[in-house]
Amino acid sequence: MRSLPQPPGTPDHRSPDRFLFWLARRSWPSLAWAGLVNGGYWTCVILVSAALGAAVDAGFTDGDTSTLTRWFGVLAALALTAAALVVLGHRANCFNWYTSAYRTVQVVTERSVRLGPTLTRRLPSGEVVAVGTDDINRVGDLYESSSSLPGSVISIAVISTLMLASHVTLGLVVLVSVPLMLVGMVPLLRVFSRLQEHHRDRQAELTTRSTDLVAGLRVLRGVGGERTVGERYTAESQRVRAAGVRVGWADAALQSVRELLPGLLLVGIVWYGARLALSEEISVGQLVAFYGYTGGLATAVRGLMRAASAYVSARVAASRVVRVLRLAHDHPDPEFPAAEPAGPCDLHDPASGVTITAQRTTGVVCPDPTDATAVAERLGRYRDSTAPTTGTDPGLTDPESHTALANGTAPGDNPHSEGSTDLGANTNLGNSTGPEGTTLPESCSGPGGNVSPESSTGLDGHTGSGNGTGPGGSRERENDSDADAVLVERATNRAVRLRDLPRDRVRERILVATNSAHLFSGRLRDELSPDSGLSDDGLARAVRAANADDIVRQSPAGFDAVLTERGREYSGGQQQRLRLARALALDPEILVLVEPASAVDAHSEAAIAEALPVERAGRTTALVTTSPLLLDRTDHVQFVERGRVVAQGTHRELLAAVPGYAETVLRTVTTGGNR
Repeated sequence: MRSLPQPPGTPDHRSPDRFLFWLARRSWPSLAWAGLVNGGYWTCVILVSAALGAAVDAGFTDGDTSTLTRWFGVLAALALTAAALVVLGHRANCFNWYTSAYRTVQVVTERSVRLGPTLTRRLPSGEVVAVGTDDINRVGDLYESSSSLPGSVISIAVISTLMLASHVTLGLVVLVSVPLMLVGMVPLLRVFSRLQEHHRDRQAELTTRSTDLVAGLRVLRGVGGERTVGERYTAESQRVRAAGVRVGWADAALQSVRELLPGLLLVGIVWYGARLALSEEISVGQLVAFYGYTGGLATAVRGLMRAASAYVSARVAASRVVRVLRLAHDHPDPEFPAAEPAGPCDLHDPASGVTITAQRTTGVVCPDPTDATAVAERLGRYRDSTAPTTGTDPGLTDPESHTALANGTAPGDNPHSEGSTDLGANTNLGNSTGPEGTTLPESCSGPGGNVSPESSTGLDGHTGSGNGTGPGGSRERENDSDADAVLVERATNRAVRLRDLPRDRVRERILVATNSAHLFSGRLRDELSPDSGLSDDGLARAVRAANADDIVRQSPAGFDAVLTERGREYSGGQQQRLRLARALALDPEILVLVEPASAVDAHSEAAIAEALPVERAGRTTALVTTSPLLLDRTDHVQFVERGRVVAQGTHRELLAAVPGYAETVLRTVTTGGNR
């Protein structure tokens, strides 16, 4: 019994044909074995016809009973051998289907995980779904039927040899007619390929429409747009059906040709053989053998035609697979990675002026949710300074950051020393000094450029010494690379841009957890600790910190309870607490939590606010939130307006001194400083 899945290897994605050839090379021993078995089976079938013809001549023409008995023994042996080869051939064909289809699944899944949100930004969701459902079946079908190719070639060679030995004319007819029949199929195969590709495109578009429809069903009901969208879906569905019907007609034509041409050859050879038998140029036994040869020849030709049809379908599917494999990540790894800074490190975002201080809990408050998304994306390198800005949240749904955290491996160093710097009302992120006295060098050289110091901002909301400061504190930069987030090594003040580090290392050290993170189906234990590295005590501690212990208790199975996809059996608040517990259980060096308690009740929010600083004591944590309960437990808060830090200090200091902050956090309108 072979162990599956096998290591997939590195796919050749230069073209669909090269990808299919790569799959064949990876599975050549099993493909060769299947072809050999299939060829052996058809050789036995053909030899049965030869033995039957010899038995007819021996028993009925010559009247030799002993010879007839021997030929019956040969027939029995050939039949038993063919029966055994059927079992072996079926097993080999199934193995070839599984290895090719699931190797395709492996490489596509691996590439999809590596691409993260890049995949759904570059390809429609329906295209991705179709690759994982329909296309792998097409690829598998090709290699399942591939054994018919060598089997058919062997059959045709054996039949031609036997016919040439018996009658030269019949042998030449076979040698000439088979290539002509295959060439006659080429125009139909081209039409079939074109129609199937068109149908595949329409099918992917319809799948995209259906996924969007399901995702936005509540919104559609709210605005009364169900009928309009339903009519559009119906129209697109009819176009897909019409395209499928055209593919069906082409496939039916191919099947008709597969039956017609070999059938005509069979009729012609039997008719000509009967005339030869009547003129006594061949014996009755030879006529019987020729009839059997022709039947086997017709089956062999059909096998070649089926293999050609399977290749056309697989090539269309492989073109979609290659399209996924060719995609480049929006945030590629650097060609020459920088030396990784040793922890503890501050995390600094020059574009906004936000600094997440090492070993402390920092709050980031943004009145505009778009600013909160942009800051969190840059802090986790889900958005580079040169990346196009959109109004969506493309980066924070990356499965790399929310679940696996680089295949579930725990981050590197997680210092637990308590920070003790006092944050006063006048703490600045200014010229060369960051929060809590962290010094940012005037020109911190990274491999890809320099990190410029940010402007000073105090509690009055006015910027200090920022050159070229425009409205709202934003400013134009001569070099976009200066806006990339950096890790600042506290021991040496060395700053390294995140884009100059390998992406895997960034994902291991910095975890950005949002409410769009996916909850996967499976055991709760595996969801909270993907690498199974945490004991039950560790899981319980993370669950308590997220105030999710009641969720675990509600099932008798505890941590072995099975979640459905996306955790649909739980409410929105329960799902949010499970996401928070998973993020805490992963215990990254730097944790960026985006509104971790926005969907829970006031009691749970208060419990989370109390437990979170204790759980993350001595580690670097950022809370991008407007929750006053959470902010009151932070060591330092930075207030971001129009994309820039305009004030910072403790939560209570900002409440008293910055009206805009109070309005944002308390959801009230201030007048003359009174709430």
